[in-house]
Amino acid sequence: MHLLSASNLCFSYDTQPVLREVSLTLAPGQVVALLGPNGSGKSTLLRSLLGQLDARGTILWNDRPIAQIRRRELARLVAYLPQSPTWEPQQSVADVLRLGRAPYLQAFGLEAPRDMEVVHQVAQTLVLSDLLHRPLDALSGGQRQRVFLGRCLVQEPKAMLLDEPNTFLDLKHQVELGQLLVRLARERNIAVLMASHDLNLAGQFAERLILLHEGSVVADGSSDKVLDPALLERVYGLTMERVERNGTMYVFPVSDS
Repeated sequence: MHLLSASNLCFSYDTQPVLREVSLTLAPGQVVALLGPNGSGKSTLLRSLLGQLDARGTILWNDRPIAQIRRRELARLVAYLPQSPTWEPQQSVADVLRLGRAPYLQAFGLEAPRDMEVVHQVAQTLVLSDLLHRPLDALSGGQRQRVFLGRCLVQEPKAMLLDEPNTFLDLKHQVELGQLLVRLARERNIAVLMASHDLNLAGQFAERLILLHEGSVVADGSSDKVLDPALLERVYGLTMERVERNGTMYVFPVSDS
């Protein structure tokens, strides 16, 4: 059963088409990566799937049209990490994580014991427990990014839509994030759809890749299918080569000089 099913999505900024007849599905426990160069429509697609943009087409969450799902209910179903999250410098890590409990707060915004229990569980999972009282402006960019991911997890969502979640992370933490997302998908049955510029990390951790080009899906499938040099050359305008190591595909640009 698909948690998310979208078909024939179209969206334009003024007269400039950004999405052209895009269709995709997302199942529980699945990690899917959205690939494509800048301007290919990745961020616009994620925002459309959340109802933030009024795209034409059909978007179903749990077989229900998104227009019929109340915002509070949708926030319990899917969490979103934008490319550039907003934050107040003096907010503590705990303050930011607690924002993820907003869809569950009682009348007058009162917290229940369960809310802080979830915050502490997520902090432990993301190794943030020792930072809970630290202000965000005292953290590194990588630490802040983990806090924003934690805010998503505190929502206890069925799905997470992540726009470039590797932003500000060094290579070690990018790999750790990929491993974490795979573990969350398997252990908590969370569906993950993430936009990424890193073809190789996406191919390593996502079980399915969706490649966008000029607002259209040009490939959807395994890394073996999508990380095809001829296809990538057409999309990125670069000569590409592919190698395989221990069953994993890696692609890289080749200089023509």
